Amino acid sequence: MQIKRFLVRGVLVAAFSTFGFSACGEEPSFSKETLAAADKLAKGSKTAKKSNTRSPFGQNPDEYVLTFADEFDTLDRKIWNDHIWYERSHPIKNYAVEGGKLKIWPQRDASGKFFNRTLDTDGRFEQRYGYFEIEAKLTRGKGTWPAFWLFAHPDKRRPEIDVMEAYPGGEAPWGYTDADGVSRPTAYGVTVWQDEGVRAGHLQYDAAKDLSAGFHRYAVKWEPDRQTFYFDGKPVHTVEAKMTDSMYIILDLWFGSSSGDPDESTPQGKSNSFEVNYVRAWQMKRFMNQ
Repeated sequence: MQIKRFLVRGVLVAAFSTFGFSACGEEPSFSKETLAAADKLAKGSKTAKKSNTRSPFGQNPDEYVLTFADEFDTLDRKIWNDHIWYERSHPIKNYAVEGGKLKIWPQRDASGKFFNRTLDTDGRFEQRYGYFEIEAKLTRGKGTWPAFWLFAHPDKRRPEIDVMEAYPGGEAPWGYTDADGVSRPTAYGVTVWQDEGVRAGHLQYDAAKDLSAGFHRYAVKWEPDRQTFYFDGKPVHTVEAKMTDSMYIILDLWFGSSSGDPDESTPQGKSNSFEVNYVRAWQMKRFMNQ
């Protein structure tokens, strides 16, 4: 996403046994208790109705341990902040959990401007390496900019992995304009930033389908010197870059950039949500000290 520098607090680092994951600043290490909690998380009854398995899609499940999962039965305030660290939460609520999905939708404020919304796990969950995946349906409309990314702001550095960011209002192949004059996304970008302005790799992936018409899986397999990006379980791009900072998860709906400025053709409200069915993270067993 590449955001501006701000004077910020330090990254909070903690271990949350309640959710069955370890968020630590050292090499990933999990106690027997944490592994047991992760196993319990993987078999949670609340999510059984959604999926028979919570293995990383297209991966060998024997190589991973589930470390984070939100299936959006409710919005868990112990996990999610509703604004990025350098901003305050916008008072107009343009997000909700309904029908087992997180929804973030375009909305104008009192001045008539569309405003950004960010949900992230900053200070609540972070992980170094692993497999990170969402299942989501994207927004329509000029100016909309839905994204799923991993980020950290240690000191002055800004390491970042953009797993999916889409620009429906951008020129082809980012998207197209339908018969009603509404922009629809057909492509999305993946990017690795080793620091602000230091891009290690990028791909504009053309999915050749309307990504606002249905749900798809967006994922990254993050290894110390390699990041492999997946669309519906298919590898679409690999970046060879050393990335060793623990990062937290961000889901957001911003406006602008390559998507242009939103206008009267941009649909507002829940019917045009960035809908996320789930977000999950796994750690690779080879990076765990058992």
